[in-house]
Amino acid sequence: MKQLQVEQLTKTIGEKTLFEDISFTLQTGDKIGLIGINGTGKSTLLSILAGKTIADEYEAKHPNDFRIAHLAQDEPLDEEKTVLETVFASDSPLMTLNLAYERVVEQLAADPTNESLQERYVTLQAEMDEKQAWDMNTKARTILSRLGIQTFDARVGTLSGGQQKRVALAKVLLEPADLLLLDEPTNHLDVDSIEWLQHYVRELQSAVLFITHDRYFLDGVTNYIYELSKGKLYTHEGNYGDYLEARAIREEVEQATAQKQRNRYRNELKWVRRGARARSTKQKARLQRFDVLQEDVLTKERQMTLELAMQASRLGKKVIEIDNVSKAFGERIILRDFTERVDRADRIAIIGPNGAGKTTLLRLLSGDETPDAGTIEIGQTVKIAHFSQQLPPMDPNERMIQYIRETSNSIALGNGERLSATQMLERFLFPSHVHGTPIGTLSGGEKKRLHLLKLLMGEPNVLLLDEPTNDLDIETLTILESFIDTFPGVVIVVSHDRFFLDRTCSTLWSLDGSGEVEKYFGIYTDFLQAVKEEEKEESVATEAVQPVVEEPKKKVKMTYKEQQEWKTIESDVMEAEEKIEQIETDMAAAGSDYEKIRLLTEALDEWNATYETLLERWAYLEELNEQIEQNKL
Repeated sequence: MKQLQVEQLTKTIGEKTLFEDISFTLQTGDKIGLIGINGTGKSTLLSILAGKTIADEYEAKHPNDFRIAHLAQDEPLDEEKTVLETVFASDSPLMTLNLAYERVVEQLAADPTNESLQERYVTLQAEMDEKQAWDMNTKARTILSRLGIQTFDARVGTLSGGQQKRVALAKVLLEPADLLLLDEPTNHLDVDSIEWLQHYVRELQSAVLFITHDRYFLDGVTNYIYELSKGKLYTHEGNYGDYLEARAIREEVEQATAQKQRNRYRNELKWVRRGARARSTKQKARLQRFDVLQEDVLTKERQMTLELAMQASRLGKKVIEIDNVSKAFGERIILRDFTERVDRADRIAIIGPNGAGKTTLLRLLSGDETPDAGTIEIGQTVKIAHFSQQLPPMDPNERMIQYIRETSNSIALGNGERLSATQMLERFLFPSHVHGTPIGTLSGGEKKRLHLLKLLMGEPNVLLLDEPTNDLDIETLTILESFIDTFPGVVIVVSHDRFFLDRTCSTLWSLDGSGEVEKYFGIYTDFLQAVKEEEKEESVATEAVQPVVEEPKKKVKMTYKEQQEWKTIESDVMEAEEKIEQIETDMAAAGSDYEKIRLLTEALDEWNATYETLLERWAYLEELNEQIEQNKL
């Protein structure tokens, strides 16, 4: 088993320390999700491990042949290379051989009578046979296809930005490596591709450390969660659900500690307000302790008040009415005679495969695109905020607080309270000491979070959100979801984030890519399940119906082993129920004994699995016993 051991990793950018003296070990087979708010250094950490960024201090121990493959958010690709040439560009011998083969195939297509190329082709073909390199060639085409790339000989420069990112992902997935570092791999993927990638990553033998905002992906893949917070790295064993459970327990303990700190804070505050007449060293030290305690208490209080319930501009009865709208780009039809009405408080998700026209439909609603036919009427009281995939130009020298105040210096909450721009920045996870920071120093995710807040400061009553989850951290997504819960206006979303759509939307507009739109009431996961069941039914219906030949009835009886099992199965089930009940009682009494809780949780999982197995076995034996009794009649 290969491993990478990281010790004393420290990185500072300017005056900001991203992480200090952190250590961890990555082993073969580990699937680790790296989470934390934007700006904590997640992407920088991956870049340091990949050798692309220099750390202030860093010690890494690993075997000499340890290989690392890295997918950055903005992976530069050679636009002149074809898709297959790009994915095979590597120092791996098999990848190099495949690259040489693909290049000679391309050259022969342009000059088929060239004898030198023909000889080169025959030689490489024989070498591919000898080294069994065809498997990698097939694997490359399969990965590309599952990621939505079908034209393998296309020049990278002719692809869209999203397609280029998928090619970069395919290249890293194909790379023979002991450790894969994936920065937001689910961005620009449709649901089918995300589900395939989830299964693919889970089955990889190599270790994988990845950043993603997709909570279903996190929950389905990880066996560890690494959390970056305030320069420290916290390790949680299990998947995302296990992490949330452990974090809830941790926060309960922290709340009790915070209450004690608040009591200390009040006592210190009384002393400070009374004033210190003497200037002794002890009193200076006490003032310094007070400053530290005050910052700690206020930070915790800020973290505990992230809920957001803004007041929107008044929305009249008429919101948006779409009447027989058609839209096409050349032969590509986006909408055909689409008619729909948007009412107050609607929560609509626009879904469909990549290229179906989801973003175009949002742009039609915002007025940035014009229909080829039909009309879109917007109510007089409607105030639209359109959050697009591409950020508008932002002055890198402008300070954050100035950027927000350009829209408004305060905003009204649903309870009538008004919050200042400074307070709103804090609620969007920008602490007060960074409000004067130039925008140019922010990460991509921080810029998106800042721009989203600027839109909300305008107090819109209709939100059009195009892939709002891309590059946003999970903490910010949680804030946004809570905001949508209480937002009194309309929300229309385009997103590939299954968790976000389930959490926020109850109506779906499904674009099929040929101009038709299907309306569905319910959450996205239910819709996907319904589609799968429909496809399964259609598949069964199209199969040739085989004549049914009735077999003679066999005598039904229990084996000796089944007879003995039948005698004790009910008491076994009851024993399992009692064990589960006792463990749950012990967990409730364990308090903050984390080690005991961990052991009890493992025991509970084992007994739950045993209980389910026993129930299934009991149901089988019960049915078998009934058949035996009926045969006796």
